[in-house]
Amino acid sequence: MKQSQVRNFCIIAHIDHGKSTLADRFIQRSKIVEERDFRDQLLDSMDIERERGITIKSQAVTLPMDIGDQHYDLNLVDTPGHVDFSYEVSRAISSCEGAILLIDAAQGVEAQTLSNLYLALEHDLQIIPVINKIDLPAANVDQCLHQINHDLGLDPDEVVLVSGKTGQGVEELLQALVDRVPPPEGDADAPLQALVFDSHYDPYRGVIVHIRIFHGTIRPGDTIEMLSNGSTYDVEETGRFKIVLDKNNGLSAGDVGYFIAGIKTIQDVRVGDTVTRRENRCDAPLPGFRDVKPVVFSSIYPVDTNDYQDLIRAMDKLKLNDASLVFEKDNSVALGFGFRCGFLGMLHLEVVQERLEREFGLNIVLTAPSVEYEVELNDGTTILVDSPIDYPEPGTVREAREPYIKASIITPDTFLGPMLTLCNEKRGIQKDMIYLDTSRVEVIFEMPLAEVLFDFYDNLKSLSRGYASFDYELIDRRPVHLVRLDILVNGKPVDALSMLVFRGNAEQRARAACRQLRNEIPRHQFKIPIQGAIGGTIIARETISALRKDVTAKCYGGDISRKRKLLEKQKEGKKRMKTVGNVELPQSAFLSVLKGAPED
Repeated sequence: MKQSQVRNFCIIAHIDHGKSTLADRFIQRSKIVEERDFRDQLLDSMDIERERGITIKSQAVTLPMDIGDQHYDLNLVDTPGHVDFSYEVSRAISSCEGAILLIDAAQGVEAQTLSNLYLALEHDLQIIPVINKIDLPAANVDQCLHQINHDLGLDPDEVVLVSGKTGQGVEELLQALVDRVPPPEGDADAPLQALVFDSHYDPYRGVIVHIRIFHGTIRPGDTIEMLSNGSTYDVEETGRFKIVLDKNNGLSAGDVGYFIAGIKTIQDVRVGDTVTRRENRCDAPLPGFRDVKPVVFSSIYPVDTNDYQDLIRAMDKLKLNDASLVFEKDNSVALGFGFRCGFLGMLHLEVVQERLEREFGLNIVLTAPSVEYEVELNDGTTILVDSPIDYPEPGTVREAREPYIKASIITPDTFLGPMLTLCNEKRGIQKDMIYLDTSRVEVIFEMPLAEVLFDFYDNLKSLSRGYASFDYELIDRRPVHLVRLDILVNGKPVDALSMLVFRGNAEQRARAACRQLRNEIPRHQFKIPIQGAIGGTIIARETISALRKDVTAKCYGGDISRKRKLLEKQKEGKKRMKTVGNVELPQSAFLSVLKGAPED
């Protein structure tokens, strides 16, 4: 295939604007899948993606098509829309020359639409604005065209109208793709220079490496070298993605595909690495990707400590397929050995948890999530703390600083009041308010990242009936009165339940955690106090009453003194039991504290 007949493009949009549905129509048009084998959301290969109706992993597919009187190979990358997976979007964009910017005809331009557009412009991609879902009764195409011109600064005359559901306008969009997106550049005869943009693990064949070739050619039998670590391998197979792996005789400049080289060591493949030939090396590595910065930290432990080795293997394989996951070994008095992990957000954390449980069959417990604080000590040294266990004694701390974000919320003006109230409750500082048109307003807030972690997004959607959209970026760190909140069960602190919190929220968080544990911990033969403490000060308490055994059941009447004697004997036994008894904490107790507390 000539380079002039290849197009590399991705689909970018706000969450739920129809990226995967439009990709389905492209796949049907290319006929690479038999109609009887076709199903919706074909590129969403994980069960969790299909259940939640979201894309988590960017997926590539090669679509051979006749458009006009020419044959083309269209390399499509379907990307996630949720802010937590923007790193996946940036990786997909780096392997393309063009991008379809998808906008919902009923919802219009939203927060993530803007941030994804800026990401694509940073990489000099050719943008094709597309209004999707024009078949909806609530579709307002004229308003969307105005927003594309006013909010995005794109030419409304270049907009293509489509319906990913019915297929209307798909032919016009394909024609616009081949006309407007430039073919890939690159010299097929130059030394091999290929970018690793993803990879996954096959238990029979080892690591399958996903690459975009910028210069040169790769064929089975070639000896390749990874520039980051100098490891060399012999290529066994090359091919393209046509839903399944489609083997071929080689890939050349401009192509997107995969190679298999018997790579068994997962650590040898790094996303963003450059692949070249050993005997004819390229001059310099490709720019790769920015190192991902996790914003949410939590520890993962196996429920059964015998599963720790299985957890190590599972984390390594997950890291191969999810380059944004950061982890290191950790241990806890209550839960044993595990991993301290960094995530891009709460949805990312939930997805990793579900993938470990489903794909690897592990039973795991997560600790309460935290952000990374910068702590300046009295001696002038500064340390980074993301775990309550590592927080120094309060007397040694001069100042603690927490990460702040710049949050952009686009909402219909009807819900502006509840949005402002919500952000103010989360310690937000309003910076700007911009009316985008007669009915939509964008509000800019600066707020602590820690306040956004738990229930902010759910509350945002509830208060706006699903119409508000939210995007954020990290800006700086600011001073905060930070305290370590310990949870004591029967007088003993449980290190896995400790958390770092803003002093003003400490009592509320302590009460919520104690209420949750009261509901989750089974009753014992003795009374169990559950307390929230800051240092030596108890700020919240709940009590689980004792499970009372009826010791007088066998007494059929008679002298009351006999019953009293049995009850006194039981009381002494319970006192003794309380001093030596251990309280069993079920897995659900840890998860309940993680998710927040229900109302009484």
